[in-house]
Amino acid sequence: MKRAYQIMAPVALALLGACSILPKADPSDTYRLPSAQAAHQGAPVSWSLRLTKPQTSEFLDSPRIAVVPNGDLISSYANSRWSDPAPVLLRNRLLDGFQRDGRVTLLSTDDTNLQADYELGGQLQAFQSEYRGSAVDVLIRLDARLVRGSDQRIIASRRFEVRQAVTDTQVPAVVAAFGQAGDQLNRQVVEWVVQQGNGTVKR
Repeated sequence: MKRAYQIMAPVALALLGACSILPKADPSDTYRLPSAQAAHQGAPVSWSLRLTKPQTSEFLDSPRIAVVPNGDLISSYANSRWSDPAPVLLRNRLLDGFQRDGRVTLLSTDDTNLQADYELGGQLQAFQSEYRGSAVDVLIRLDARLVRGSDQRIIASRRFEVRQAVTDTQVPAVVAAFGQAGDQLNRQVVEWVVQQGNGTVKR
């Protein structure tokens, strides 16, 4: 037993030494999508809504903070990430927007199996910052679809595109611009869904 210990001890020390020279992972700053959207007062609707994560590209379906530095090249900011993949961030932002608006009170998401009168989903085409010469913009482009829950028939579809200028090229300024763009998108999508839902119910 003593000889076995004498053999194992140097091996263990060697393994510990090897672990200490392995490259350490770079620290990563994790950002939430900020919001400054004010609450809206309006008459509540009678129908329910389920929000689903929009489909998107493999690159955007991740926590990377995407940036297009030029042309068709898409990259991401080093050592910075979102708290969730972009489709989840956007779905949750829209959910928060409907809750703040107050007109659609019967809300759920695709994380549950609850049925609803309508379902909001679509395709997230862009969720990135873009360099245009010396200027930097945040771009969110969503091809939204409103679907009837009972038979999955598309009730309405519309492309939403929001650009927001970035005041600084540093990541915190970019994140702040994403928040402002998300607020703009929220107001447009919420108003569109309420109009479409009410119009369909009345027909």
